[in-house]
Amino acid sequence: MTTTYVTGGPVPIQQTTYISTGPQQFQTTYVTSARQPPPPPPPAATVVITTTNNRRWANGAQTQAGTAASLLFVYAGMDMAQGLGWNLTQIFSTTLEFQYSWFIGVIIGTVVAAATASFVPKIAFYGLGGVMNLIDAIIFVSAPYEYESILAARYVGGVGIGLITVPFLIQSAEIASSTNRGTCSALEQYGLALGVAIQVIYDSQWTQDLGMSINRVHGIFGIVFAAIALGSVAIAIDSPIFYIRQNQEQKARAIVKQLLGSYWSREAEDQAYDEAKLYVVEGSSQGVVEQLGGSVMPFLKLLLFRCFVAFTFSMPLSRSMEMTSYLVEESTYSWPTIVFGIVRLIGSLITFAVLDTVGRKFVSLLGLMCMAGLMLGMAGVYGNYAHMSDYYYMWQVCRLGMAFQFFAGLFICSSSVYLGEAFPMRVKPFLIGLIVCLEQVVHIIVIVTFTATAESFYIYFVTVGIIMVVGLVAFAVLMPETRGLTLRQAGERFRRVHDVMAY
Repeated sequence: MTTTYVTGGPVPIQQTTYISTGPQQFQTTYVTSARQPPPPPPPAATVVITTTNNRRWANGAQTQAGTAASLLFVYAGMDMAQGLGWNLTQIFSTTLEFQYSWFIGVIIGTVVAAATASFVPKIAFYGLGGVMNLIDAIIFVSAPYEYESILAARYVGGVGIGLITVPFLIQSAEIASSTNRGTCSALEQYGLALGVAIQVIYDSQWTQDLGMSINRVHGIFGIVFAAIALGSVAIAIDSPIFYIRQNQEQKARAIVKQLLGSYWSREAEDQAYDEAKLYVVEGSSQGVVEQLGGSVMPFLKLLLFRCFVAFTFSMPLSRSMEMTSYLVEESTYSWPTIVFGIVRLIGSLITFAVLDTVGRKFVSLLGLMCMAGLMLGMAGVYGNYAHMSDYYYMWQVCRLGMAFQFFAGLFICSSSVYLGEAFPMRVKPFLIGLIVCLEQVVHIIVIVTFTATAESFYIYFVTVGIIMVVGLVAFAVLMPETRGLTLRQAGERFRRVHDVMAY
């Protein structure tokens, strides 16, 4: 906002400008006309106010930039759910390798992306990741009964998602304004939640009597999402920060202008470009070792936070829902499994809408608190092994499992936003990549070690429940609220040891 006061009075010509910094900048200029000395105050004043409204400056452009990645994340959610227990209509025996193969692929793709994201345009990753997911889907359609082919497809699809995850988390944070970064970055987890819902619903309701292989159905969904995503790459917008780092000022300014859209003005463009350039200058002025030293605290916070995302949808939770649904409804083709898939999507949709108004920290803490209580509640039921065959207790576990997924949806979206905000520019791809890889390692460990017995259910639920309680206390003290802050300001908040502000 620019405010100009033009006054008349017997004082010399002078112009005084005051600029306040923050999520929105306010510039006030006092201009006085030339006359002979004293006395103040001036008898008259005319106020001219020019306002640049950039609250939604990146919304339309982010839709273009995020369409390709978000559609690929939908198919990624389907692949992830298939490996975490939602492959009920088995055409061939499901092995441990089938279950963890996609996660191995994600790790491989993430390592490649983290090593190259600083000098390769993000659009290139979206294109390559889209092609690999299209190959994955085509194999599912063309060879639905061939185990080796399907296994290879899952590896390929995982690599494709790994290639786009790190670039998307970086780009979505860089192209969004401080007032809509939460919505932009949350597309990752929202897309995954939608994919999980699709896989859980159609997999739990499908029968071989319908005349089509369930793997072929999976592949058809994948072809549709991957094809649209590849078409969307042509209209995607890269980050201006990337081109500023490449010393391509004109290209960066053109992107800033495109991001501003209908809110463009020369003043708004200069303001947005200067903020992006300042972010690059500050990031470039620090050495890698210095940035790594300043990233220790943000890394520890985000490592714990993101690994909790792996606990929100896991093999034990899936097996528990399948088993309890079967005992209660005498079939997995029942409504609890449908609700199980939908409520996670509803929770993430609510969070998607309020991350930039209510904030990241309050919503995620609310979700984590409820998840911890529900997880310990399920552990209490499984603690008595005789309850495994009791209709009443299994019905309670079924209800708790459905409720857990709703609050999981509230929790997960903040992790994407935090990852894009927390780290300095030079080390950001590597630290985000490492955290994403460790998240997949958590999934793999749970898959390999879990067996569907009463003892395993109890150990898993009580252990994870206690970890969540500890994490709730830690996050309440350590995690910052970054709503409305620029990338530079958010990074400074993360480098604090503690930050108890929740709203």
